[in-house]
Amino acid sequence: MRLKEGLVLRKIGEDYVVVSPEQGMVDLSKVYSFNETAAWLWEKLNGKDFDLITMVDLIKDHYDVEYLPSDQIENDMAGLINFFEENGLLV
Repeated sequence: MRLKEGLVLRKIGEDYVVVSPEQGMVDLSKVYSFNETAAWLWEKLNGKDFDLITMVDLIKDHYDVEYLPSDQIENDMAGLINFFEENGLLV
């Protein structure tokens, strides 16, 4: 799977949002709010093919998550994939 092209990640204050600019304008009905981890993953995955295992490995390599059970990380990443799918952010 891949993230949909043309979407832009922006940091606004302490928040991260992904917007869909269309014809030079931002469609405010299509703004998606991310936490810092989801925004970091978005940047790492943008323009690349990935799967659940790719996401889990990125999280394990970047964050100190040794104290978390692997299935919790997998469930969290599956939930993020689900969010991406439900909102049309994947191709």
